[in-house]
Amino acid sequence: MGLSRLAALHGVATSFSPSADVTVSVPDDTVTAVLAALGVDADTPAEVRRSLAAAESAAASRLLPPTVVVWSGEPLPAALTGLPAGALLTVDPEPGTAGAPSPLRMRVLPAPAPSGDAPTTPSWWTDPPLGVHRLAVRTPDHHHATATLVVAPDRVPQPPARTHGFLVQLYSLLSERSWGMGDLSDLADLAAWAGRTLGSGFVQVNPLHAAVPGSPTDPSPYRPSSRRFPDPVHLHIESIPEYGHVAEPGRTALDDLRQQAAALREAVLNKGALIDRDAVWALKKQALEIVHEVPLTPGRRAAYCDFLAGQGQALEDHALWCALAEVHGPRWRDWPEGLRDPRSPQSTRARTELLDRVDFHCRLAWLTDTQLATAQSAARESGMAVGIVHDLAVGVHPDGADTWAQQDAFALGMSVGAPPDAFNAHGQDWGLPPWRPDALAASGYAPYRHLLRGLLAHAGALRIDHVMGLFRLWWVPEGQPPTEGAYVSQDAEAMLAVLVLEAHRAGTVVIGEDLGTVEPGVREALARRGVLGTSVLWFERDWGGTGRPLAPEKWREDCVATATTHDLPSTAARLTGEHVTLRHRLGLLTRGLEQELAEDAADTAEWLAYLARLRLLPEGDGDEEAAVRAVHRFLRRTPARMAGVWLPDTVGDRRPQNLPGTWDQYPNWRLPVADAEGHPVTLEEITASSRLHRLMAVLVEGPESPTAPPGARPS
Repeated sequence: MGLSRLAALHGVATSFSPSADVTVSVPDDTVTAVLAALGVDADTPAEVRRSLAAAESAAASRLLPPTVVVWSGEPLPAALTGLPAGALLTVDPEPGTAGAPSPLRMRVLPAPAPSGDAPTTPSWWTDPPLGVHRLAVRTPDHHHATATLVVAPDRVPQPPARTHGFLVQLYSLLSERSWGMGDLSDLADLAAWAGRTLGSGFVQVNPLHAAVPGSPTDPSPYRPSSRRFPDPVHLHIESIPEYGHVAEPGRTALDDLRQQAAALREAVLNKGALIDRDAVWALKKQALEIVHEVPLTPGRRAAYCDFLAGQGQALEDHALWCALAEVHGPRWRDWPEGLRDPRSPQSTRARTELLDRVDFHCRLAWLTDTQLATAQSAARESGMAVGIVHDLAVGVHPDGADTWAQQDAFALGMSVGAPPDAFNAHGQDWGLPPWRPDALAASGYAPYRHLLRGLLAHAGALRIDHVMGLFRLWWVPEGQPPTEGAYVSQDAEAMLAVLVLEAHRAGTVVIGEDLGTVEPGVREALARRGVLGTSVLWFERDWGGTGRPLAPEKWREDCVATATTHDLPSTAARLTGEHVTLRHRLGLLTRGLEQELAEDAADTAEWLAYLARLRLLPEGDGDEEAAVRAVHRFLRRTPARMAGVWLPDTVGDRRPQNLPGTWDQYPNWRLPVADAEGHPVTLEEITASSRLHRLMAVLVEGPESPTAPPGARPS
């Protein structure tokens, strides 16, 4: 009982429900390990008693929670209205807050007599400006407390109008000038074309976070070294201004590197080779070393210095990690002991000894940032209502730059994953260490705020992978199977408030990937703050009633509606059942092939029959391409604010970019966009594709009525 109470006080759940009617207890060893990762000793009954007494005493004497959230225009939280009369509140505004008094002081007045009216803001309260401030309270009897005060607008910005756009994994989008994988110039070009030609409102890409170097590098964009800084592998080398000023012998060396890059591109497009990120980076890094020798012009130097000043310590740490990884390898826990601490005397010495390499990696971050800005500018100048939609991965690699630089913020020895459920009896371990909620709160959410600020700087919208992680995450102790994990709660109100605040400052839309098991109340909380959800056609059924396909007018408005994602089969593969046979070939099915094929065919047939009854699949138009168009006609009929078209669907690609449950059995994250026959196609060929234009015509033609024809009901 003591252990359960101690766990609850620290946000650690001692049970979970894989389904509505089942509750599973978390092993005590798991609870103890998770508490230890949070700095709480619970190894023995005596230690549990001591830790529990300390936690209960702290809770009883606490005047304020670690973070207080005030939503603009909404009643104050109980943490403020419950303060004793006469208490003095002092608000020290966030540095850089315009027009804010410093500090702001308020004296709590006695509460008025209760009435039946709705709660109002008390007369003594003065609204601080939007921001993340420091709040101090002193009571008449001299009790004192401090907390982080987050003052946020009530909602994130919304798309200005209903719009459609493309979803694409950038590495898979090769143009005729790519160096073996898609780059930021290709992204800008796709956005400019889609906005001007198709009236598209956005292009959504995979996370562009910095990867952990190695041989081979982990190709997954969802397991990065750092989420704070982008990966320079996405740079378009020829677009760097200094590139044109390289003199001999560097010019000859660059020409040779370009020829090698052309050979890589040719191998992927015409010889069946996979995208080789390591080979691409090896060539680009050599080119960047040469370009780095060209002095910056005075204006460029000033812009670079401004970037360095704006990024501060975080960029210096990231660049130092990159420089140290070149010397000692990418696993910082294997480095000489003194270098494992970014604030040690040895690391301080390394900053001087490796100054040139630190500057090189800082320069790469700046160059990548400028090309990200160019891509967003190209998107907006083309008329896109939103522009580039960036993606925030749920976590970082345990050996990467972020975990080295922010060790106190991470629960090292823990990994994020998912508990066992009806779809995966073994659970999942994603190999990503979680942030410590207590450390985030103690820092005023600084790592989270700076992360968001960097990502939102050149984004029209931000997609948050596994957005449920803002509320709780499944922690798996190192060495344990994912079945023996536990949920650890975040301060969801604070996480949401910081997100809404930073999105408001950047003027960006926010999209949450809320597929799979979602805790009750999560979608409602996100919707209340204007965070759009993600709705995939094949999963949208009347689960609370008939179980049949959900009528288009019953879809939620606050979502991105799509037919598939990077983790799911392409629409053509789903329509033909090829995704089932692929999983069978790889030994991933848990039941017989015939049974799986029959169930999949029945599911698809039910959807196609419904599309036909809605007159979205014209009679006699029974081929696969027509069915893909019908699926997207359906999406257009829903009230969804944004309709996303998986770019490979536009040319009939049948291969998934990622097949969950596989590692080396399938070439995850290494496939170029291909046509229906499996032949890779370039950006130039995609934009000229008649199949693409026939599909997009169903989204760009006149308004579609959200009301189904008479008698058209799901069956």
